[in-house]
Amino acid sequence: MDIQSLFAERIGGAKFGVGTEIYKFEKIKRAKAAARAARPGVELLDFGVGEPDKVAPAAIRDALKKAVDDPANRGYSDNGIREFRLAAAEYMKKFFGVSDLDPDTEINHSIGSKPALAMLPLCFVNPGDVVFQTVPGYPVMATHARYVGGEVVKIPLKQENGFFPDLKAIDPALAQRAKLFYVNYPNNPTGAAPTAEFFDELIAFANKYNILIVQDAAYATLIYGDRISILSRPGGKDAAIELHSMSKSYNMTGWRLGFVAGSQKAVKAFAEVKDNCDSGQFKAIQHAACAGIADITLSESIREHYRRRLEKMVYVLDCVGFEAAMPGGTFYLYVRAPVGTGDTRFDTAEDASQFLIREASVSTVPWDDVGPFLRFSATFEAKDEADEDRVLAELESRLKKAALRF
Repeated sequence: MDIQSLFAERIGGAKFGVGTEIYKFEKIKRAKAAARAARPGVELLDFGVGEPDKVAPAAIRDALKKAVDDPANRGYSDNGIREFRLAAAEYMKKFFGVSDLDPDTEINHSIGSKPALAMLPLCFVNPGDVVFQTVPGYPVMATHARYVGGEVVKIPLKQENGFFPDLKAIDPALAQRAKLFYVNYPNNPTGAAPTAEFFDELIAFANKYNILIVQDAAYATLIYGDRISILSRPGGKDAAIELHSMSKSYNMTGWRLGFVAGSQKAVKAFAEVKDNCDSGQFKAIQHAACAGIADITLSESIREHYRRRLEKMVYVLDCVGFEAAMPGGTFYLYVRAPVGTGDTRFDTAEDASQFLIREASVSTVPWDDVGPFLRFSATFEAKDEADEDRVLAELESRLKKAALRF
């Protein structure tokens, strides 16, 4: 049996698994292992983690403990329980002022945002259709659009444009062929927060070319200004489908629960495809989420945890030469990478990232899609606020010793 000859071209065909190219996160993993082996007594400061550092709120955990013992929750949930859709509708109303969502036709649960992103192209993309994806961004955002034969066109997020896509620069001929436009605000990795003006411009663009907006709002509550949903803007509910996740807002990363909301026809198509892909998230997890997701005080506590850390991180990074500023949202700082140290030159952000891991035991995530940038995450490990200050003081000390050039 020649399994190698059977692999689909979408994952590399006969070359799958035999190439020498290493994904950047694998490079980071290997570099961290090498740093720990070389300096076993030195703490590795990991600012590259993209998931919360705390557990879910007690109210949600307690609700799960109760729901998991209820025999009524033992079966498949298929496209979700109505209680969760009602809770999601209340969350959208309280947090974003979106009060006109029909929980039965305009909301559907998902087993996290990643599966939702995987299923949506099955609803809309035929071979040859164009899909727009902003970069830098979540690497798997449009992967499944490519899997089903779509042509993924990368739209750059430039610093001089506030890390928003320049819609006027998009080729009209490509826009005429496009089906989906993937955006993610608050944005990972740049930290840019959405504005009403941007969403209005994007909605007008989508209407002009008949494109469905897929807005990944995974960090929607982790925002350090006014909260906004694209569904709250005029015409937004008809032009967009918005993905919300419990992972970042409520420290529920491993629980795998989220929902899609927006265009009734788009939500119906998603539910149709989803029903053929999974049998729904465990009902007990959905009931547990109902106990907290519309409670602004729970989310605010988590948001303030990251705001405090980010403000301290901005100070530290500025002290050593980076140009850091509070992000509009997320728990990330996105800063231009140093160009070298001493006689060493960094040609890419990845070079800088690898150097910091190897020489300073400081881990970050590099992005070279649109210029060389490093992403520092506020999800680093610390036992309490005093330990947090210790970690950041150690970060400052190590970065100063590295004598980085900018």
